[in-house]
Amino acid sequence: MVIIICLLIGLLSAMLGSIVGFGGGVILVPILLILHSTTPLFDWADASTIVGISLIIMIFTALSSTYTYAKSKRIDYKSGLYFIAGSLPGGVLGAWLNQFVETDMFSLFLGLFMLLIFSMFLIKKTPKQEIEDININTSHKVVREVRIGDTTYRYTFSPLIAIAIAFTVGMLSGFFGIGGGSLMVPTMIILFHFPPHIATATSMFMILALSIVSSGTHIALGHIEWMYVWAFIPGAWFGGILGAKINQHLSGKAVEYLLRTVVLLIGVRLIWQGLF
Repeated sequence: MVIIICLLIGLLSAMLGSIVGFGGGVILVPILLILHSTTPLFDWADASTIVGISLIIMIFTALSSTYTYAKSKRIDYKSGLYFIAGSLPGGVLGAWLNQFVETDMFSLFLGLFMLLIFSMFLIKKTPKQEIEDININTSHKVVREVRIGDTTYRYTFSPLIAIAIAFTVGMLSGFFGIGGGSLMVPTMIILFHFPPHIATATSMFMILALSIVSSGTHIALGHIEWMYVWAFIPGAWFGGILGAKINQHLSGKAVEYLLRTVVLLIGVRLIWQGLF
């Protein structure tokens, strides 16, 4: 029974995570935390175990999603390498810090963190004309230009700022086990003006590298329940592919609205669980 539930959770979380570029952990971790508090079947799922499992599952989700996005040429590899450079050391630090927090407090922290992410989407974006004016001075910035369908997008960012933000994202990813995309995607869209489709695809590319390093730290610390890990992997693999394909048929606005809804609902539920 537990194995079947784990398989379905892996499929659902990977599919939704791949659609919005979160990597699936932002769905999987809260679901397991809720099951841990509501049924004895998931007594084994404490905070450290859940995070370790989530990061390993995200390797397969990110691998299948990255492969699918790469075929449709949606990944900005150059930008992704800057984010990876900052996120990897942060991921190791966050995974190490996770062992010092209890499960109920972890739920509260994660819920508050997700409400922070939701609030980022309420920030008004810079109008397109202003973006073009900002991009005139690009001497110390990375400038990228991509074409999706009939539209050409141009965006720019500072490498140092990108690496610093990615370090923080990596640390939070290793601590919460949510892949980093839940913070990196809003950052790319709101601060760096990435098109939503490019942001989600590039995020999955970054998550692939980050989840490998962060999960390695959790394995070294002995946080992995291997008996349950294998139940999540098939669902995560196919869910990642399915989510990436669905993403290609959604508008940028639809992806963003889905992001907001998922983050708000889960954040409120986790805060309630952590307090009561």
